[in-house]
Amino acid sequence: MRRAAIAQPLWDRVTADLFILKGLTDAERQRLRRLTTRFLYHKKFDPVQDLELGPERRLFIAVQACLPILNLGLRWYRGWTTMIVYPGDFVPRREEVDEAGVVHLHADPLSGEAWRRGPVVLSWSGVAVSGRRDGYNVIIHELAHKLDMRNGDANGHPPLPRHIPTREWRSAFVAAFDDMNQRLDAGEEPAIDPYAANSPAECFAVFSEYFFEQPQLLFAEYPRVYGQLAAFYRQAPLQRLA
Repeated sequence: MRRAAIAQPLWDRVTADLFILKGLTDAERQRLRRLTTRFLYHKKFDPVQDLELGPERRLFIAVQACLPILNLGLRWYRGWTTMIVYPGDFVPRREEVDEAGVVHLHADPLSGEAWRRGPVVLSWSGVAVSGRRDGYNVIIHELAHKLDMRNGDANGHPPLPRHIPTREWRSAFVAAFDDMNQRLDAGEEPAIDPYAANSPAECFAVFSEYFFEQPQLLFAEYPRVYGQLAAFYRQAPLQRLA
């Protein structure tokens, strides 16, 4: 089956106001469009609870999903096919057994979730406010988890190319993670979303959001992390703001 091309009016309409794409060169935009076309062909969108998810909304999700892999390729998203999209935050129910053997039921609302051997789950309410260069992007956040899971459970350590020494990656992220937790323990409010301090996996996902949404802030707070992400994603979004 031939991949359907993205109509020019649709592409222009969706990407015109996506601030996260500002500064991309013409060559990068063309490559992003080709990658997005392939993404839409290979991935399945599954709207639930009567959510209307037409071509414009699907493209809005797909183009932001492809930005992190612009210079990596679609192969980095192998192993899963479905994106489930809820109208608003969803509430998964999970049981967790603590060290004492007591079972706890968790039912917290979420705007996104990534399953290691399953789909990416998003809320449209979260998607709709992504890409505004304010640091929040649930699409990039969840797909960063998917990248992280390519070599096992999400732990903040995705498979690294040879040009990135493991010790440098760990050193940069551990220092940033510890610094955020120390600030929070001291009652400070960090400039970056404190959700990054929850775990190394969330640290990588949140910092990936800021890398594309607010690279200047990430660089100001944690320049070593910015450098590691620039090497990993093979992009330099800070230069696009110049």
